[in-house]
Amino acid sequence: MKMTIDIDCTPEEARKLFGLPDVSAINDMIVQEMKRRVEENLDTLSDPQNLMKQWLSTSGNGFEQFQNMMAAAMAQSQNKPDTK
Repeated sequence: MKMTIDIDCTPEEARKLFGLPDVSAINDMIVQEMKRRVEENLDTLSDPQNLMKQWLSTSGNGFEQFQNMMAAAMAQSQNKPDTK
């Protein structure tokens, strides 16, 4: 037996129906903070040389962590018994 129920309500009404919190104030705060950060760094984003300097200065540790993760995954795959 298949039964379909259509409920016509706004997102706010659905949130209240399921007892979910209203996070619109937090969402507005996050959006405002993101706008502020973009406006602060607009000059960096428009200058490719500054952008690349910023990316490359922080990517060293990330690349090393990626290499360590791949090495650990390869070592783990070599230690697994063959299931054939």
